[in-house]
Amino acid sequence: MAKACDICGKGPTFGNRISHAHNVTKRRWLPNLRRVHAVVNGSRRTLLVCTSCLRSGKVTK
Repeated sequence: MAKACDICGKGPTFGNRISHAHNVTKRRWLPNLRRVHAVVNGSRRTLLVCTSCLRSGKVTK
């Protein structure tokens, strides 16, 4: 399953996990994706959409 929004293309961002002893390991932040039934070109499709696109009204259910 792709970890990217079908509307805006938002994907995972990368960074470091830093412990109290300042040990640094790689980590990634995943976008908050939801599986949504949306109308695309007159037909109903299932899309992976981030919650910011849902709240802003970029998706017609």
